[in-house]
Amino acid sequence: MKAGQRRAARALGWYFRRNGYVRRQNAKRVAKEGWQQYKKGDEVRLVANSAVELRILRRLVVQVGLKPGRAFRKGRQYRLPIYGREAVARFLEIIEEEDA
Repeated sequence: MKAGQRRAARALGWYFRRNGYVRRQNAKRVAKEGWQQYKKGDEVRLVANSAVELRILRRLVVQVGLKPGRAFRKGRQYRLPIYGREAVARFLEIIEEEDA
């Protein structure tokens, strides 16, 4: 990982630990309802306290090689999702590598 990517990964780790979270797919529900009914998948949600912070988060996510989803507003904050099981696993790897 390049120096700029390492700095971005460290910053993302800080934002994630501050108030980000991971949503996992409910395997029992998929088995019961089927993929046509229950379409939720794995995702990371990074929380931004302002539109400026949201732009920073989006840039950091792209800088580490991941594709951010469409941000949405919840209360007075913004959520920036990263969708997909592989993307979630890679995100968690990236921030763990920088913690070590």
